[in-house]
Amino acid sequence: MENNAKPDLSSVTRLPSANISTGDDELDSARIEARQYLEFYTWVSAIKDEYLGYAAEGVIYIFLFEIETRRPDVNPWTWVIVGDVPPTYLPADDGKTPFEALDGYIGALEDWVEAARTGKSVAKLIPVNIEANPANAEMLASRLKFLDEKILPELKR
Repeated sequence: MENNAKPDLSSVTRLPSANISTGDDELDSARIEARQYLEFYTWVSAIKDEYLGYAAEGVIYIFLFEIETRRPDVNPWTWVIVGDVPPTYLPADDGKTPFEALDGYIGALEDWVEAARTGKSVAKLIPVNIEANPANAEMLASRLKFLDEKILPELKR
């Protein structure tokens, strides 16, 4: 797999440097959450640039980060999704636009939901920071349905 796929930068908006507010408190808060989520991983040595792919206040935020990485097998372009959904990252190899990143995210979480519903192991699936059980699977499934029906079509335009 090519690990230096570059995203479509015309599909995102460059954000001001990290210590400068966007003027939107919700967005700034989500951005801090996304940065902290990404910086948790040891393969990230620095964040070079930040972009906003999509924001639905309080629901979901899709950010694109250009990072300096400690490992040659890690794409320097990484999507981070946060909001009222489990946070995750997706390398830009898995999507060049916010639409493709969200579509991949929904698909990966649908696999998790299916496993959690049926009691199968989620160890090799996208990491989700809640217990894999049927109740959590149903809660997450309803959020994914909303993203699939309401947010994805907005991103496709």
